[in-house]
Amino acid sequence: MPAIECRSLTKYYGDVRGIEDVSFAVEDGEVFGFLGPNGAGKTTAIRTLLGFLSPTSGGASLLGRDATDPRESRAARERIGYLPADPGLDEDRTAEAFLDHQAALRGSGSREALVSRFGLDESRRIGDLSRGNRQKVALVAAVMHDPDLLLLDEPTSGLDPLLQEEFAALVRERVADGASVLLSSHVLGEVAALCDRIAVLREGRLAAVETVEDLRSRGGKQVRVRVAEDVARDVFEVRGAMNLRVGETVSFTWTGEYDALIDLLDGFTVRDLEVVDAPLEEAFMTFYDGDVPGPGRRHEERRSGGSAGTDADSGGGRAGEDRDAEPAAPAADTEASGGDR
Repeated sequence: MPAIECRSLTKYYGDVRGIEDVSFAVEDGEVFGFLGPNGAGKTTAIRTLLGFLSPTSGGASLLGRDATDPRESRAARERIGYLPADPGLDEDRTAEAFLDHQAALRGSGSREALVSRFGLDESRRIGDLSRGNRQKVALVAAVMHDPDLLLLDEPTSGLDPLLQEEFAALVRERVADGASVLLSSHVLGEVAALCDRIAVLREGRLAAVETVEDLRSRGGKQVRVRVAEDVARDVFEVRGAMNLRVGETVSFTWTGEYDALIDLLDGFTVRDLEVVDAPLEEAFMTFYDGDVPGPGRRHEERRSGGSAGTDADSGGGRAGEDRDAEPAAPAADTEASGGDR
């Protein structure tokens, strides 16, 4: 039984698309990445999964329970840890008081260890904390009840590099203990280092679900070659060569067959040659054709069965925006945050 199963999940804000026809599954013990630039629909998808937004159509299950049924969703959330992209922490409380409140709702088996691990000063008022320290509070709240499923939206935002490494170690430990993770991020390195598979979202639609290695292969190879002869640019303007730069060294991204690359270089006296994997960013951008998507767009034709304006939030939001207002009590306290905003 998958930890998460999404079946043609769709959310419109009026006639503006948030997400449409999104289908994927997160297996038990898997770290599944949600990848896309800001505005691709990642947060909308997560909030719809958790019941904070009502889907326009489609369905989903969390830990074997129907995510679209309020009773079933509530039962599932007791075993889920949620870290919002923009935690709405109560600034007038101390970190200790906030975590006490969360612990009363869910439990706090790992609280003391997590507070120590991330160097959190619980005595300070949340309103006086830096962005990074607020993120620590939200992270501890999301994880301290030892959930079976973690939904983490931009989890390392504000954390320094050392704490980002500590977070990565924590995720690996939780997975080793049997947890599953949905990790939403626009930080490619973070996703590549932690995730088994990656879903790429583009303008609210699922562009692909691939392993990290499959995603890398889309980016091709970076080639840098120095030859004895003078080089005319048009010689290298061939199918498979991208991002061409010609100078003392010729460099380009190669997405063609290796035999064709060898044939291309065969007419030169090669003095130096380097062929390495292209950065993951280049592979990622193959889904966007160089055009970074923004918020969801209006469509003249709507999917049959999808009724516009049925949710309480349908009139005001812009689809796919990863800046949706989060519940006032974030992370583990999902009971207090349900319903459309």
